[in-house]
Amino acid sequence: MFCYQCEQTQRNGATAGCATARGSCGKDATTSDLQDLLIHACKGIAQYASRARALDAPDDEAARFLLHALFTTLTNVNFNAARFVALLQQAAQVRERVKAGYEAAVRAQGGTPETLGGPAAWQPATDMDGLLRQAAAVGIRAGAELVGEDVIGLRALVLYGLKGICAYAHHAQVLGQESEGVYAGVEAALDFLAGEPADVPRLLQESLALGGLNLKVMELLDAANTGNFGAQQPTQVRVTPVKGKAILVSGHDLGDLHALLEQTKDLGINVYTHGEMLPAHAYPKLKAWPHLAGNWGGAWQDQQLDFANFPGPILMTSNCIIEPLPAYRQRIFTTGPVGWPGVRHLADHNFAQLIQAAQALPGFREDAPEAQTVTVGFGRHAVLGVAPQVIDAVRSGAIRHFFLVGGCDGAAPGRNYYTEFATQAPQDTVVMTLGCNKYRFNRHEFGTIGGIPRLLDIGQCNDSYSAIRIANALANEFDCNINELPLTLVVSWFEQKAAAVLLTLLALNVRNIRLGPTLPAFLTPGVLDVLVKEFGIQPITEAQADIDAALARQAA
Repeated sequence: MFCYQCEQTQRNGATAGCATARGSCGKDATTSDLQDLLIHACKGIAQYASRARALDAPDDEAARFLLHALFTTLTNVNFNAARFVALLQQAAQVRERVKAGYEAAVRAQGGTPETLGGPAAWQPATDMDGLLRQAAAVGIRAGAELVGEDVIGLRALVLYGLKGICAYAHHAQVLGQESEGVYAGVEAALDFLAGEPADVPRLLQESLALGGLNLKVMELLDAANTGNFGAQQPTQVRVTPVKGKAILVSGHDLGDLHALLEQTKDLGINVYTHGEMLPAHAYPKLKAWPHLAGNWGGAWQDQQLDFANFPGPILMTSNCIIEPLPAYRQRIFTTGPVGWPGVRHLADHNFAQLIQAAQALPGFREDAPEAQTVTVGFGRHAVLGVAPQVIDAVRSGAIRHFFLVGGCDGAAPGRNYYTEFATQAPQDTVVMTLGCNKYRFNRHEFGTIGGIPRLLDIGQCNDSYSAIRIANALANEFDCNINELPLTLVVSWFEQKAAAVLLTLLALNVRNIRLGPTLPAFLTPGVLDVLVKEFGIQPITEAQADIDAALARQAA
């Protein structure tokens, strides 16, 4: 195996990346290789699908398969090799159907179908050994000796950004929001990669195009979340338990949570959120359920301790799962794209087994001695609803600067930087946050500025769309561009959703982003040099030094 798609990748070899029998995330070599092969198979589907769509003969079911398939290959989503074997078989069937549709569309217009090679001609081996031999030729670094490291790194940037896009688009699709334009963009990007591109300017152009596509996808997901559950409202969320039976829901999928709340109505079971599900409490149609009791634990990397100490079953709805400990292995369930060998998987929102487990387990035997809360729900509707107050505070000097301190959390050393940055930000500044990075500081008392909270929790990582809308509204009000606002972005990245968001910010020409705790291993020095020159991307340094530099830049 070779994998360097996430921040926790091993960096102790000549080429940074996990190249051992087991990656840093816990993914074994077999699963990793099968994921590479699934990406190859999806390229083959897209070769035909993009051509069929151009002939006005789209196969949207195939496009939905591509979203789901790529989602399963994200960091900390699916570790089940058997599931990937099944997906590979399904991919071959989908490709043959799309191929037939393409050929029929060409002939209907009096043409002759192309004979496509590469991934479009791939046929899955009939046994595991054969599949793994096939995978060896299609990994992320295949052909590096011929095209060079910059090309390999840029292909990776395109692929990993595309994976994040597919994950967000899948979240939107299962909530009823989909777009022919998004499907076309995903198919075109995979078709582009199938051609093994080696032109550096063209690869950079494709990366930024994907950033633009991801903005459309996050807009779709925003419409899906607010359309189904209402616009976020500032809400205090209990982070201490209450007496009673309990279920814990982790991941990102609000639809799964809503279905579970419906199925547990009047059963005496309290439902708690974990990790990136915390913002669910801000949506009116979710928080209206009285048994949505609160949030338990912190970010994804703390789950082994959080889950072991939770007295009920756990449902993982998306990334980020890590190896279940024996203490809770028999009471954790997966759904959607998630998988772990030996862990029960629940499909089609049928949570009967999960509910039975909750009824059999003790739950919390008493209320916590003292109730504690955090406040969420400062999405774009809430913030823009008080925009005149915010604008007046900026004009009067009461608010000197905004810091967006957000993104993915993780276990690697260096992430205390984000705690220090947020808590050391001057009292006349506002800290906005999103993603699970917020757990580094969201229990700190930040206070207010003229009634405006100094800490504004915008939501999940995909709520970067809200942050962009807020920034655009402020820029319009002050008749400037985003880069001229008193705003600094301090972003922690971990996996491929973060890569997609970063590409969106670059596509919008947002400059001077501080990125950490380490830079992506797939960004070669040559590629990084381009990003520094074009966009001013900078690695994080020391928290106070970076705060001072941001305020000095504003003053200048």
